[in-house]
Amino acid sequence: MARREVCFLIGENQTILWSDASGSETKLFDSRERWERIWELRDVLVEIAHSHPTGGAFFSAEDESTMRALSSALPRPLRFSVVAPEAMIAREDSRDCIVEPEPWWASLLRVSSGMDETRVSPKQEKKEV
Repeated sequence: MARREVCFLIGENQTILWSDASGSETKLFDSRERWERIWELRDVLVEIAHSHPTGGAFFSAEDESTMRALSSALPRPLRFSVVAPEAMIAREDSRDCIVEPEPWWASLLRVSSGMDETRVSPKQEKKEV
């Protein structure tokens, strides 16, 4: 499978509510359908996660502007996360943390993104980045 960025919209109890993928391993292009799903799911949406299949457990400049736009448009704060081959990070309350243990769907996001390996961590804590 070719590598590509993938987006998951996550609800309560770590439920995947919707997903889509790009044709690029480094970009998740804007999608009207994605924005419409986010708006339709705004009352149950808890987290927006996407992959960086070529690496980089950080939020890009494009990620930052998208998170600002979503935060200003939606009625309540969301958690944002990036799943990369080496780690998963999340932004909560304006702080970036390494997520450990990772939610069940992180390995599915890696596989859907064409990453070669899934990461399994025995740690049970979040570490500040």
